[in-house]
Amino acid sequence: MASPRTITIVALSVALGLFFVFMGTIKLTPRLSRDAYNEMKRAYKSYVRALPMLKKMGVSSILLRKSIGALEVACGIVMTLVPGRPKDVANFLLLLLVLAVLFFHQLVGDPLKRYAHALVFGILLTCRLLIARQPEEQPPEKRILSVNGDEQPLIHEAAPEKGKMKLS
Repeated sequence: MASPRTITIVALSVALGLFFVFMGTIKLTPRLSRDAYNEMKRAYKSYVRALPMLKKMGVSSILLRKSIGALEVACGIVMTLVPGRPKDVANFLLLLLVLAVLFFHQLVGDPLKRYAHALVFGILLTCRLLIARQPEEQPPEKRILSVNGDEQPLIHEAAPEKGKMKLS
């Protein structure tokens, strides 16, 4: 049976992956929701206007929106389908992306209700990354010391737990 840690990581990975595939797709195409797509276009225009440095570097609102959307879709697919270390990399990239989006929202002065979802998903990405990076708990090994052919448990394992008396 899978450990609770594994179940948590898989559930968070799939849920977060699907969310970012959905949000990235909205940024790339109006097929899912024309209203949401138009809102994304408007928002990214305001982000580029608020950061003239992007304009100087040749980054248009379309390029910014499409590159962020493509990165969200790619990382979302990895989070949902690819096992192992790539999930952690995708998780980290999405976390950086969420931080950038939060910066953009603050820069243009959006109210909290416009970026609350980014805060929540940033927290979920952080939790998933922290849980995934923790070492797996393993049961303590029974170590046996062989003395003159007799097998005995090591001294620290044979001693009773702190605060408890061993009765024979």
